[in-house]
Amino acid sequence: MVGREKELVRHLSEEELERLLTEADDIKVYKRLVFLNLLYGGATLAEAAADVGVSEGTASNWVERWNQGGLGKLTPNFGGGRPPKLDETEQRELIERLREGQPWKKQEIQHLLDEEFDVEYHPNYLPTFLDDLGLHYAIPRTKRPDRPDNAEEILDERVEYAFDEDAHDHPHNKREDDDDDEDWDTDHDVCTDGGTVVGFFDISHPQPWDNSQRMYSVDEPHITRPLVKIDTPAAGFYALNGESVLSFPPNQEKEKICACFEQVREQNPGKRILLVLDNFSSHVCKYTRKRAHELGIDLVFLPVGSPDLNPIEPVWKSLKWESSPLIVDGEDEYRALLDDLFDQLTEKLSFAASWIDNHLDGFLNKIR
Repeated sequence: MVGREKELVRHLSEEELERLLTEADDIKVYKRLVFLNLLYGGATLAEAAADVGVSEGTASNWVERWNQGGLGKLTPNFGGGRPPKLDETEQRELIERLREGQPWKKQEIQHLLDEEFDVEYHPNYLPTFLDDLGLHYAIPRTKRPDRPDNAEEILDERVEYAFDEDAHDHPHNKREDDDDDEDWDTDHDVCTDGGTVVGFFDISHPQPWDNSQRMYSVDEPHITRPLVKIDTPAAGFYALNGESVLSFPPNQEKEKICACFEQVREQNPGKRILLVLDNFSSHVCKYTRKRAHELGIDLVFLPVGSPDLNPIEPVWKSLKWESSPLIVDGEDEYRALLDDLFDQLTEKLSFAASWIDNHLDGFLNKIR
């Protein structure tokens, strides 16, 4: 019952009414839908009227109109082909304006619409409107100022060069400014089977006290942990078609990085290894490049400031997320846990799916 004299006709289900509430872009229509929602929930006529700020007389009139003809009677302009607040030309202008100053907070877009386009959308509808325009809603990725604008194209060229073995008039890892009188020889017994293993190398610092996973609790959430800290990094090799490797070098000096490469080679015998990695100083130095060449590992360096182009980054993120709620008593137990999780995660190619599509599409026959 609504008050003592009016029965509310339920023209719509509760789910349909909730959907209309999220889509309403007119404040007058939205207020009437809120009013109906309150009545659906069991509020009296007086309570619902007070909540939306209208008199009981107006509220009673709304109920009569609703009962007689549903939304078409209660909100005559609702859904009846009312033109959008911004036409197609204005929407294109808005997109260009948003592109110029991106990224934007929702409140900033509200202000822009009001100041420059003289329109107002209800805050509950604005996300739907922006989604319909094709805008992205995500945490902006930090971009280094020295990252080239054509980073993807640069990586494409480096991958293509790595696979074009006939184009190399000197060892792949050797640079023009390296001394020509030094021997760059590959160990004869490391590449015997043909084919190529493709993988991604990176260093991370997961810790037992990382908290990245939300969990339910009755009282204030907390986890009591032993005071364990890992001072050394984790070095990961995420292989697409070989054996992935996780190791724990004492530091990131060139000799220790080369020891990690030796482990990668040991776990992936017989084939050439194409290893994608960043431009950390111990990775790009001549000592590391020469030792990698001796091991039959060709290094493909990412463009500067482009960690997002390394598929092992989401592997690290998932590893930290999976391990965050688990409690360990010491370094050895934590490293064993990470090793197990890394093995499980690197069995999946999903972390590198877009990388394979974007950069390996023409070379899949060479790695099988």
